[in-house]
Formats: sequence, structure tokens, C-alpha cells
Amino acid sequence: MRYVLANTSPLLLGILLLMIGNGLQGTLLGVRGVAEGFSTLEISIVMSGYFAGFLGGSQAAPLLIRRVGHVRVFAALASFISAALILFPVVTNPWVWTALRVGLGFCFSGVYVTAESWLNNSTTNEMRGKVLSAYMLVQTLGIILAQWILSQGDPSGFVLFIIPSVLVSISFAPILLSVTPTPAFETTKPMTLRQLFKASPLGCVGMFLMGGVFASQMAMAAVYGGQAAFSLSQISMFVAVIYLGALVFQLPIGWLSDHSDRRRVIFAAAGVGALACALGAMFAGSYMLALVAGFVAGGMSSPLYSLLIAHTNDYLAPEDMAASSGGLIFINGVGAVGGPLIAGWLMSVTGPRGYWLFQIVLMAGVAFYALWRMSRRPAIAVEDSASYVPVMPSTTPVAAEVAQEVAIERAEEGAGASAS
Repeated sequence: MRYVLANTSPLLLGILLLMIGNGLQGTLLGVRGVAEGFSTLEISIVMSGYFAGFLGGSQAAPLLIRRVGHVRVFAALASFISAALILFPVVTNPWVWTALRVGLGFCFSGVYVTAESWLNNSTTNEMRGKVLSAYMLVQTLGIILAQWILSQGDPSGFVLFIIPSVLVSISFAPILLSVTPTPAFETTKPMTLRQLFKASPLGCVGMFLMGGVFASQMAMAAVYGGQAAFSLSQISMFVAVIYLGALVFQLPIGWLSDHSDRRRVIFAAAGVGALACALGAMFAGSYMLALVAGFVAGGMSSPLYSLLIAHTNDYLAPEDMAASSGGLIFINGVGAVGGPLIAGWLMSVTGPRGYWLFQIVLMAGVAFYALWRMSRRPAIAVEDSASYVPVMPSTTPVAAEVAQEVAIERAEEGAGASAS
């Protein structure tokens, strides 16, 4: 890890600042939207815009990078992010905010693709797994720190919008001034969605449903807190514990998935997540129980993303694993676009309880579909299964492809050890 930090610390610092800025605006807009009198449905449209833009950006960013290069793409998109963040309190209109959120999603996606390419290029093949773990840790810590900053400010003013703008602007420096050379940008030609579904129906259906869970979980958390009459500091803590749960449960669930039938772990994690959401729904106005439910639900949803990627890899040849990453992320992104919209509609009908009800349905859907798939295809022997590699649901095809390559390397190492 010392090697990782020594070689990638400028990049990781820049990514940390980006994540603080992104995590702060995501929660802040929900809180400010409620204060401005936006309806729950209007806020859900605003929040959904980010995921629509992110989905488009993940497809377009590689084309832009090939055309004009990493540095120009990064500088242009990051500059737009910095400007857009300041515009939110200037024009408090839900449709303007939606357009800005679409633009932010597009730009953050392109910035992440660029930063992840640099990060991948700055390390050796042997250290990729550790670098990926450090990247995931930095992402999570950035969003948690953002919630603390939010709790110290006034969402009705300008300062909390200026802070993420400044942080994003400052993040340029450690990344662009790093001694790491500009990488050659290459991505694997993706598999078709038909091929991907044929290889792993559970992987595809699960990724679509979990896209809705993750997007609604995070985008509508502040709105849920507002409806439940939580204070600003309580809303910040609620969002933070969702990410904290994701951090705590990643490795234990990953270990279980590498030592048992992965579909059983998917069934159990989704089932526990659904039960946690049921607890939240039954006591939707209780702050303490919301923290417990959020911690467990967040702790299940993020590892489920990695579980579903690993499960898909179980049914792919090593040379096809990297090609599957783009399709899986696209499927997840499509689910993410609709998540806040449906959750927002439910919350407008049922109140804060709707935040949890939507997640119950989706997580239960993953659990029961995993159970049904166990009856349709025999389990793969544990020693023949792919490795679990933790990644965040907010990742881009670049980091996902790196994770696939790490899984391939571990599978090959395991095969070599078995043969010897």
C-alpha cells in the first residue's frame, strides 16, 4: 500500500476532492429543493437528470478522449462542473436544475473516465488490485466527508454551492500537474446485450434492478430526510452511514462469495437489504431506525454490484470478462435513470415510507430472481468461480474493465496454483 500511495497519491488526492464536491452537491440539492418548495416529483426529476447524463457521458467520453486527448477533455469538463455548481442557487427552477444535473452527470462521467485512465496507467499489473481498492476507499471517504461539510453549513445560502465548485477546481492541480504521463486510451470492444444476457441472466437483471436501488438510495435520501422532518445534521449523517455500510460490508461479503455458491450470497444479501428497508418503512419517521436501516441497506447494495459482476464472470471465458464491463454498466445506468423518478412518485403518494418501499421491491426482486435462477442452472464449483473484486456502483467502464482484468489475473493465478 505504501507503493500505491507513493505512486498514485496526487491522482488519489484529486479524485478525493472531486468526490467531496460531487457528494456535497448531490445531498445539498435535495435539501435545497425541499426548502425552495419543489414538489417531490420535481426533485426526483432533477436528481434523475444526473444519472441520465452520467449514462450518456460514459458512452461519449471515450470518443471525446480519442479525438482531443485526456488533458483537454478533463480540463473542459471539470471547468463546466465548477461553473454549473455555482449556477444552482442563482436560478432556483426545477427545469433549469434538471438541465444542469444532466450536464453535471455527463461531465463527471467524462472526468472519472479520464482520472481512472491515468490511475490505471500509473501502476503495474501486479498492483492493480491494491490501486483499485485504494480508489474505492477514496471515493467512499470523499462522499462521507462531503456530508460532514454539509452539516456545518447553511443550505439556504451560496457558500455550500461555492465550496464544491472550489474543490472541483482545486482537484485539477494534483491530477494535471502529476508526473504521470498521459495514458494511451484503449477500451475493449463490448459484448452485445443479447450475448451478455445469454451468458448471465441474473447478472443482467440484477444489475438493472440494483441500478434503481443505488440511484434512488442516494439521490432521494435528502428528500426522504426532509419529509421525515430530520434536521440538516441528521440528513447528513443518514447519507454518510449508507456509504459507511458499503465500506464495512464489502470485504466480508466478498469473502463469502469466493467460498460458496455466489447465487446464495446474492440471494442472502438482497434479502437482508430488503428486510432492512422493511424496517425503515415500518418506522419511517424514526431517525435512529433510519440510521440502522440505511447502514444495512447501503452495506448490501454496494457489494451486490460487485457480486453481480463476479457472478457474470463465472459464466464467461477469461478473455470475455473485460468485454462484459461496458454492457453491465450500461444496464445498471438505465436502471439508475428510472430509480429516482419512481421513488419520487412513490414518496409523493405515500410520504417518506415510499423511499423504502421502492427499495424493498427491487431488492426482493433480485433475491427471488437469484433463487429462481438456482433452480435453472447448476452451481459452478467454488474453485472454478471468478474472483470477487470490490468496485463502487458509481464507477465508469474504465474502472470496471480494470476490475475485470484483476479478476482474470486472479483466476489465472488460481488455475496455476491448482495445476501445480
